[in-house]
Amino acid sequence: MVYLLDDEPEMLKALTRLLHTEGFQVRSFISVREFLAHERLQQGSACLVLDVAMPDLNGLQVQERLRQSGAELPIVFLTGHGDIPMSVRAVKAGAENFLTKPVNAADLLQAVRAALQRASDRQVEREERAALQDRFAQLTPREREVLGHVIAGKLNKRIAADLGTGEQNIKIHRGRLMRKLGVRSVAELVRAAERLGVPIAP
Repeated sequence: MVYLLDDEPEMLKALTRLLHTEGFQVRSFISVREFLAHERLQQGSACLVLDVAMPDLNGLQVQERLRQSGAELPIVFLTGHGDIPMSVRAVKAGAENFLTKPVNAADLLQAVRAALQRASDRQVEREERAALQDRFAQLTPREREVLGHVIAGKLNKRIAADLGTGEQNIKIHRGRLMRKLGVRSVAELVRAAERLGVPIAP
């Protein structure tokens, strides 16, 4: 899905025609208010082609509104009179690309495909993180405690001493938490813990 937001009707028609020809689904909007009032913005495999110079809110303000609402739509900016500082601000704020009007069809299609790929990658990341969080929720308090020590690089013997238990117990907890998290090595465990924000034990 490609969302188009531009206050020039002819530009909207031309872009819609081009994108339809290339097989994209398109939803076009001629005003910021209409776009922001849209009930449910598709994410995962969607992007926004956004005109910078809009009468209500400019493109950078729309970008900020989307960020505040939690919508992670990759944005391709179009402008007829943008300048370098505006381009830098847009890209720093996460814009996928910044193209000037009249836009070259090949450049726009390339930018849209890149933005859709970014959206797809983000969706996969969200799904993987959610699955990992579900698995983490299955850990017992003791297993979470042991996890913090394992990712600190401690050996089982040291962890057992720190937690006041036997080394065999640590081996059991360690094996269980790795199975529950679906990891097979300490390196994978460390990466999973980083994604989960698990604190390293002192």
